Amino acid sequence: MTPVTAPPSPTPYLPQRGERYRLVVPNAPTAPKIVRDFVATVLWAAGHDPLVDDARLCVSEVVSNTYCHTDSPQIRVEVTVNHRQVTVYVTDDEPGRLPTPPPPRAPGADEGGRGLLLVDALAARWGTTAYGARSPHSKTVWFTLSAASAAHPSI
Repeated sequence: MTPVTAPPSPTPYLPQRGERYRLVVPNAPTAPKIVRDFVATVLWAAGHDPLVDDARLCVSEVVSNTYCHTDSPQIRVEVTVNHRQVTVYVTDDEPGRLPTPPPPRAPGADEGGRGLLLVDALAARWGTTAYGARSPHSKTVWFTLSAASAAHPSI
């Protein structure tokens, strides 16, 4: 009998060292702005000014997706910063389908559904993690920005 091993479950990349900041907001229309401002403040305080605009755009897209596509009562945000990079985690309590970037569209096509394409283009890496094994109870969409990713080579 040939042994079968499952691939390791996806886990977000965590910087080895850094400061962590957390915010919990209601899943409401105001959530994207509140989270954008929170993330910007953390990055400015940490000296990551060049990453602020990209982080605000990426977190706004991820939080907006949570607001538009889930009934989760809360959105939990964690920002981990160190001198080289920033990782932002957005967690909700409705695992559903894990998001993936849609394929590129022709110019002039419907403007919706491009948020994760922006995250994919701006982030050094990004991904999703479902929690709860066979009965998922929550999911996290995370992305990492670094000085190298701020150069926008893929946009």
